[in-house]
Amino acid sequence: MIEARFDTEALTRVRFAISPMFEMTRSVRALKDPAGSALHLPWIEQTLPRLDGLDLTPLLALQSAPEYHPDFVHPPPSSPVVEFEDELETMLETPDEQVVAEIRYAYEGEQLPEVLERFIENPRRAIEDLAALMREYWERAHADHWARMRSLLEHDVLYRSRQIADGGTARLFCDLDPGVRWSDGVLTIGGSCEGQMDLDQRGLLLMPSVFVWPKVTALTLEPWQPTVVYPARGVGMLWSPDECTAPEALERLVGRTRAALLSALDSPRSTTELAGELGLTAGAISQHLAVLRDAGLVSGRRVARSVLYLRSEQGDALVDGSTSRETAVA
Repeated sequence: MIEARFDTEALTRVRFAISPMFEMTRSVRALKDPAGSALHLPWIEQTLPRLDGLDLTPLLALQSAPEYHPDFVHPPPSSPVVEFEDELETMLETPDEQVVAEIRYAYEGEQLPEVLERFIENPRRAIEDLAALMREYWERAHADHWARMRSLLEHDVLYRSRQIADGGTARLFCDLDPGVRWSDGVLTIGGSCEGQMDLDQRGLLLMPSVFVWPKVTALTLEPWQPTVVYPARGVGMLWSPDECTAPEALERLVGRTRAALLSALDSPRSTTELAGELGLTAGAISQHLAVLRDAGLVSGRRVARSVLYLRSEQGDALVDGSTSRETAVA
């Protein structure tokens, strides 16, 4: 169990971020233990054939220590949404002594895997080789999926932000995860690790994650910002999205494609995500969204580098009315 104690300033410095690097490094554990990562089986089955000839042993070893996994392989992001290559550059800037210290700490009292000895003997060369491996693994396993993953993570951040607006930090923490509890300025994070964080002007970074499921994890060692990584809402829908079926009456009114868009926009989604779900180009989706937005049926909001769309109240009324009418006739 880890306890994070907040002072007044720390409460004002809670922020969110999304990390493609964390998802990439954490995902190797799902490949190693498919039975323990049941939600990700569709991704695992699709990805394994793509990894022929790629030796993931160093990444697996960095994620296999008994209690602590080195943080330099997924440094906490400095901004809300970062690109994979930017995080890779941050990792490459990690001082050699930090790399050595984290690996030694991870395997303190344990036999250091042979594949990690290079990080002790020649950390600069080892971390450069690791970056090349990560880049190749990202392209094979995650590049095609990242737009949808990022959209899901952004949706979670929007939801949590609304919680803070509605009920403050206490409401946020009480609903973050069953393994997290908030009481009298102390955030308790369940798990096998023991520790205490006194949060001051550094604040706390919260990161929703796809591959951390089903447990919460925390980054507590300096010099990294204190970070809590928790499972994002809706992970179970990520790899097998429900087919969007629009009511027939709505199709007759606005057309099949726009009806499908309205039905899909019961939660915030990006143009890229909608294009993937409906099998259309992003350009075509944008044109239809522009018509629906001009009609007051959807609204758009920029989050970092993406624009997320959601049905308006008028759009909800139109979809609900069409569905109710068909149900009554049936």
